[in-house]
Amino acid sequence: MSSSLLVIAALIAASAFFSIAEFSLASSRRLRLQQLSDEGDPRAALALAVQQHPGHYFTVVQIGINAVAILGGIVGEGALTPYFQVMLSRAMEPALAADVAFAISFGAITVLFILLADLLPKRISMNEPERMALLVIGPMSVLVGLLKPLAWLFSNATEALIRLMGRPAVRDESVTQDDILALTEAGLQSGVVAVAEQQLIANVFELDTRSVESVMTTRENIVFFSRDDDEPLIRQRVVTQPHSTYLVCDGEIDRIVGYVDATALFARVLRGEPLELKSDALIRKVLIVPDRLSLSEMLAQFRQALEDFAVIVNEYSLVVGVITLNDVMNTVMGSLVAAHDEEQQIVRRDDGSFLADGLTPVVDVQRALGVDDWPHAGQYDTLAGFLMVMLRRIPRRTDHIEWGGWRFEVMDVDNYRVDQVMISRVTG
Repeated sequence: MSSSLLVIAALIAASAFFSIAEFSLASSRRLRLQQLSDEGDPRAALALAVQQHPGHYFTVVQIGINAVAILGGIVGEGALTPYFQVMLSRAMEPALAADVAFAISFGAITVLFILLADLLPKRISMNEPERMALLVIGPMSVLVGLLKPLAWLFSNATEALIRLMGRPAVRDESVTQDDILALTEAGLQSGVVAVAEQQLIANVFELDTRSVESVMTTRENIVFFSRDDDEPLIRQRVVTQPHSTYLVCDGEIDRIVGYVDATALFARVLRGEPLELKSDALIRKVLIVPDRLSLSEMLAQFRQALEDFAVIVNEYSLVVGVITLNDVMNTVMGSLVAAHDEEQQIVRRDDGSFLADGLTPVVDVQRALGVDDWPHAGQYDTLAGFLMVMLRRIPRRTDHIEWGGWRFEVMDVDNYRVDQVMISRVTG
């Protein structure tokens, strides 16, 4: 009995080894293995190479698992059945005792293999994939070398079948935006990543989907100087409407000359020099960009031009707004820098409804409502644009639409501009 149990234990250990070898390598994160390899662990480099071309490795694993399973059935049944039969023959007929002994032996071997050779090693491999992969990669490399001819035959036959099915023969190791966001969401759920950190990463990826129009200062809110403005007017405008940068135009906003820094104006005041914009001494060349750029493209423009201020124009060369580097970075930082007061573009009320500015970017409304798929996506950037597309006309006060379980009602309109929108859940 003891020798039989030793043989069964050895078979279970061999089967557990192959299970660990299979699941640990399949579950190992490539980025983590690359980090271990960069730290100087040669086993990690070997595991990375196997992940890149896993054909022979998994072929040997399957050969081992199936061979051990067959041997386990043969050895187990022959090793344990006689002992159970002797014990049971004292209480029942010999023929019945043989059948019951076989059933007990088969059940015992099956339970041992399922528990110790399958479930336990696979659970360990899933919990610590990189660590277990590094433990078995050495012995498995030896086995792969010994069984290379057989592995080559099975691997090529398998790859031929995969290609015949039209499926990829090599695992895609590319990391997508969705993968990173899923990891950060998992980190948030486990407590490893803070809420603000997760939102920061999500905001960075939003730069590719949000246009400059979603964060710009709109045309009607631009504070600008004309070249012929006198000093009292310049002083009054700087005091009443303070900004770090002012657009300079030739009479009207669409005839752009450049821009002037407030610090340059202050410096002239401190030196006792007159404030005038007719000469080009204070005026700097302004960066002009189209209105269809994404925020990530806008960042690239700022970096290339070494500027932090730009004018946005449409296809008719009309000014639609201005944008600063600070506007883009505020989008990235999100709630980390946003003030929690009535000046927010979208405010949650005590009853669960929202009061939003018409110029609120749609992505911010999506985040607040928890709704991702919006109709006619790409045709608008703001909440007001969404209402225009849905109504097919300029919204008027008390206009409303219902969509996605929410009611959007226009509360105030100022000179065709949607000022406030009430967003509440549809009841009933």
